[in-house]
Amino acid sequence: MRTPLEDRVVTISRVNSTLTYPCNFMLIASMNPCACGYYGSKDKECTCSPQSIARYMGKISGPLLDRIDIHIEVTPVKYKKLQDDVVVENSEAIKKRVNEARKLQMERYKKYNLYSNSELTPKLIEKYCALDNASHKILQNAFEKLGLSARAYGRILKVARTIADLDCKENIEAKHIAEAIQYRSLDRKYF
Repeated sequence: MRTPLEDRVVTISRVNSTLTYPCNFMLIASMNPCACGYYGSKDKECTCSPQSIARYMGKISGPLLDRIDIHIEVTPVKYKKLQDDVVVENSEAIKKRVNEARKLQMERYKKYNLYSNSELTPKLIEKYCALDNASHKILQNAFEKLGLSARAYGRILKVARTIADLDCKENIEAKHIAEAIQYRSLDRKYF
């Protein structure tokens, strides 16, 4: 999985030949926090041993997780919350905002033959993901406290660039970096 995610190619080797195919995809995955599904739950007690939890979480390797841009924990929704009259952004408005951000990215990167922030190279990250001092400090603190990798650095910057695009901001701001760091929850909790 690491090679297709990072290099966007799949190589198949057999006795008589080796073939390489293009492979550009978006990986979306989910998993429980443990075998019983209740580790960390406030509503139900987890029945797994610490060794069982570690073995379960060990099914996803750190290097693979490091190549996933966004990983968050989602808690079960309470029935009462489903009945709330809170007004939320509707799907049509979200779709419009996402399409505008995609259009902006396609225009920004057209001379590089790229379509989105996720395709940025290290050199282009440097050019299009410049940070102010406040953003640098937030990112530095996250790296020092969470022990993030160099790969996570690039992933956080790309996600922050996307958040800024969705926010219709030309530059990445401290709030965009802070939000992008929040989307690395498994780095903080398990690894």
